[in-house]
Amino acid sequence: MEKNPPRTRHLDANGKPEYTNRLSLESSPYLLQHAHNPVNWYPWDDEAFKTAKQLDRPILLSIGYSTCHWCHVMEEESFEDIEIATYLNEHYIAVKIDREERPDIDSIYMKAVVALQGSGGWPMTVFITWDKKPFYGGTYFPARDGDRGASLGFLTLLKRLDEAYHKDKQAINKAGHQITTILKESSENQSGNALPTKELISKSMDSYKNGFDRKNGGLIGRNKFPSSLPLGLLMRYYQTSRDDQVLDMITLTLDKMMTGGIHDHVGRGFHRYTTDSIWLTPHYEKMLYDNALLSIAYTEAYQLTGNEKYRQTSQKTLDYLLKEVQSPEGGFYSATDADSLTPEGVQEEGYFFTWTVEEIDGLFDKKTSKIIKLYYGLKDRENQRQILHISGQSDMITKEFAITSEELENIITKANQTLYEKRLNRKLPGLDDKIVLSWNSLVISALAKAGFAFNEKKYIDAAIQTHAFIFKNLWQDQKLFHSFKDNKTGHQGFLDDYAFLAAAYIDLYEATFDIAWLLKAIDIDDLIQKKFEDMTHGGFFMTSADQNDLIAREKPVNDGAIPSGNAIAAINLSRLYLYTDRKTYGQRAEKTLKYFSGPLLKSPAYMSGMLPVIELLTDPVKEMVIITPEGQKQKAKSFLDILRKKFVAGQIIIMVQEGKEFDAVSKILPQVRGRSALNGLVTLYPCEEKVCRQPITDPAAL
Repeated sequence: MEKNPPRTRHLDANGKPEYTNRLSLESSPYLLQHAHNPVNWYPWDDEAFKTAKQLDRPILLSIGYSTCHWCHVMEEESFEDIEIATYLNEHYIAVKIDREERPDIDSIYMKAVVALQGSGGWPMTVFITWDKKPFYGGTYFPARDGDRGASLGFLTLLKRLDEAYHKDKQAINKAGHQITTILKESSENQSGNALPTKELISKSMDSYKNGFDRKNGGLIGRNKFPSSLPLGLLMRYYQTSRDDQVLDMITLTLDKMMTGGIHDHVGRGFHRYTTDSIWLTPHYEKMLYDNALLSIAYTEAYQLTGNEKYRQTSQKTLDYLLKEVQSPEGGFYSATDADSLTPEGVQEEGYFFTWTVEEIDGLFDKKTSKIIKLYYGLKDRENQRQILHISGQSDMITKEFAITSEELENIITKANQTLYEKRLNRKLPGLDDKIVLSWNSLVISALAKAGFAFNEKKYIDAAIQTHAFIFKNLWQDQKLFHSFKDNKTGHQGFLDDYAFLAAAYIDLYEATFDIAWLLKAIDIDDLIQKKFEDMTHGGFFMTSADQNDLIAREKPVNDGAIPSGNAIAAINLSRLYLYTDRKTYGQRAEKTLKYFSGPLLKSPAYMSGMLPVIELLTDPVKEMVIITPEGQKQKAKSFLDILRKKFVAGQIIIMVQEGKEFDAVSKILPQVRGRSALNGLVTLYPCEEKVCRQPITDPAAL
């Protein structure tokens, strides 16, 4: 990939940047975007805080990420402004944070901003003392009073806070102490005693039903985020309850996303969210984690419903990741930007992904052009860029043009290829090419689940290749690292990195039945216990026990765009308990549930990632144990082809061949002990809650 040009308007006659700051030495794409601002930025390091103490200055902490549109806006309006930059340089120590490289810092100060303002977001703007205590914060600020209708501009805010810092230091310190105390108490006072029951899941379903958008899918709101409705939880609930209303919520949401503008119909993959309530107009950035999680959702929905379009959507999403997001070495990059350059050299959100009717007419003959515009819902508006979305007019198109559904599908497939090739002539959106361990682990899970469900070896091979990349580049001295960029590891790993990787290894076991993957998951869980688990009270800290550069050590549990690390760690423990029958796994999962029972009981919908633990620990366990004669594992295909097409919550499938492999597996998984391939035939032992039915040797009986 070619390096992006300096992101600054301050260039000399030779096109070289006039300003360069400390961020030029960093590897983060987001920090490098600010390396040529006139602001004298520091990264988060000891030098910044020592300098602030020596000069007796407040610290501006600015937190964002490389594909954040409003982060770019604030950069252009304020951090590229000479007057504002000069004031910052003379009165503040300015520290820039990539929230994707340091989610621990982001999480702590986001809580501070929410405590101060009632809500938060990015760009995050926090004012802190030299000892890292926050005393004021917000999000995006226009540069000057009156800009964008705001009464208070960023420059005025800087002046007022600097004045307050020096004239009333006691009030500043008091505010910082109060907010820091709140942050510490919020991390320490979660503990409860009651073990939540399945009634809590029903309670959360009532919440989702009440907030469901019955016309457009997802939750009611001005914007639509794929993660706001936990489709995996809904599928698990439906699988046991057979509540048709819940199934309708699942399928309507998946259908609307699949056909809407949030779905890139030309290049595949999904954008981060839409700025409307109908899944039409996206915020055009594409995030790795969104696409991994959506692939999993469509894979499981295919298993649940048999809807072939869900299978196609999952596979196309994964194919997009493999084609456009995977590095040559096997890891996956983080994101692509919402903005891209127009032919005039202006950054414009969504330009790369949108089309005018004139562009469509110029690429195709008259008939094909009309079909495409009807199919993708393009209006006859001159020189207006529009997003493609499936209009639902296929029946009308086939009648009007006297073509079959298959012919229409072929026309659209060919047109998409033409549009894709044409689009490549445009300037590509910016690429955030850092490789984040937790998000790559999500991709491994998505590939493994799809590889098993669709019987696609290429996905399993890709998952294993990604593991190899992680093991080579992000694993050193019994320690994981959070990110990788320019042949350098980033900060040491966080809870999410360890928990999501352990989950990925369990998923790889379920896709391959190679016990080595389950053993790797067990090894990672051992590290989680040592580094992150609160063995006294329960739950898991976000940061490792040997990290001490933050004002509080928190236990994240609310789900955001991805499930919390505590949720995934507890699910891993539950899954390992089902496989190994080691009581300590179940006990640790229960302890985690009890610790978070207070907030869980109060707001289960905000912690939906934790709820599957209740089902895994309390519902009857369904076991499918397949024993094959030695050297005949391939003969289990007939059984697996049946099992792979079904979505069954709380089911474990074990397959092992007799001989040395059986001996090794039986030491870990007690379910296989005392069993054999009857009469030299592949034999399936179906059991539920420790009660087994007659062994099966004929797949038809299954």
